[in-house]
Amino acid sequence: MIRLLLSDDHPVVRAGMRALLEAEDDLHVVGEAASAEEAVRLAAQPGLDLVLMDLQFPGALQGVEATRRIRSVPGAPRVLVLTNYDTDADILGAIEAGASGYLLKDAPPVELVAAIRAAAAGESALAPTVASRLDESQRAADQRLTVREAEVLNLVAAGRTNREIGQALFLSEATVKSHLVHIFTKLGVGSRTAAVARARELGAIRAG
Repeated sequence: MIRLLLSDDHPVVRAGMRALLEAEDDLHVVGEAASAEEAVRLAAQPGLDLVLMDLQFPGALQGVEATRRIRSVPGAPRVLVLTNYDTDADILGAIEAGASGYLLKDAPPVELVAAIRAAAAGESALAPTVASRLDESQRAADQRLTVREAEVLNLVAAGRTNREIGQALFLSEATVKSHLVHIFTKLGVGSRTAAVARARELGAIRAG
């Protein structure tokens, strides 16, 4: 029996997921979390095999950092990301945080169930489209932003100043400027606006 924790801030999504998964004899939903903080707390319960983790939650803590915290504990359950987002930064961030797999919410039910079983068994469970994105990202490694650079550029896209970005990410203004220099070089641009536009074009950060 695979014991699951559902982490998503939308109750309708959680209800639909529970109904789908509990129709399978070997899957059992033992808890639900409506926030990333709650997911981290509930993931510490004994006997849990897998956490289904969304990436976007209300509040400061998001899915990638929640995944990192869950996976940092010895004997922690596996984490399978289930989200609407498929940018390079989202995918790489989740994998680097320790997620065993990454699936989009529009995946067919049979694909989701197979991914859950694979992830719970310690195998990689990447949606075909996500695996393709990773391959493309590796081929374009010279332009690929690090997770931190993507965080900086997402805040630039949100209109934050260097000081505000530094405060949000606990970095000095000098470090933020250094990140921006690296970002401009990788993307072949000379301005913040151009960097945001190019990164969105490449799928390195979320659009809009």
